[in-house]
Amino acid sequence: MRNDLTIYDTVADHWWSDDIRWVRTLKNLVPGRLAWFDRQIDWQGKTVMDLGCAGGFMAEALAQRGATVTGIDPATEAINAARAHARETGLHIGYDVGVGEALPYDDASFDAVVCVDVLEHVADLPKVLAEVTRTLRPGGMFLFDTINRNPVARLATITIAEDVLRLLPRGTHDPAMFIKPAELRAVMQGVGLVPGATTGLGPRGVNRRLDLIFGPLPFTTILYMGSARKPSA
Repeated sequence: MRNDLTIYDTVADHWWSDDIRWVRTLKNLVPGRLAWFDRQIDWQGKTVMDLGCAGGFMAEALAQRGATVTGIDPATEAINAARAHARETGLHIGYDVGVGEALPYDDASFDAVVCVDVLEHVADLPKVLAEVTRTLRPGGMFLFDTINRNPVARLATITIAEDVLRLLPRGTHDPAMFIKPAELRAVMQGVGLVPGATTGLGPRGVNRRLDLIFGPLPFTTILYMGSARKPSA
């Protein structure tokens, strides 16, 4: 089975335990993403949606930066784990169960929408991005990362990361759902977003546990991050 989204509920009880290597990999991606996202926006005082938040790694990091954060994800048990951890740490984060194709929020609710490790999984990419645009305030920012679609990206993310190194469970991704940057730009423009800067994302070293640590990279062949804005008027 490809694009297996049940994995997030399956490990929900261990999301914050550091017991599972692939979950630690997801946690280790957050600082690498923020090394670039932080240069695009000042989070302090912003109202932010974490679309596809899973167990809350990114949502908590944004709340710690002074944002008012709402996380949403279809994985009910992962949302329960996120709520429990936020309570334990005293962070005030709203969490909802839902999908990107039908966001349960009013128009112009957020200053920013963050969407990481999600776009390559969704059932209807144009609908998700239309919902992102609808819920953004005029001038609001969309920040994302996803996986490029080409033979190198397939080799790195499926053959190496899933099948050989087991950095992710087998079946996590369907390479047919990977998205070329030009395709994503076209969809964003089609729903009224103005695409901005992009950069690569990938391994920059290892930590003491020999887990990969991540950061921005100059090439977008495999993973890439990007930004877009909703026009102010």
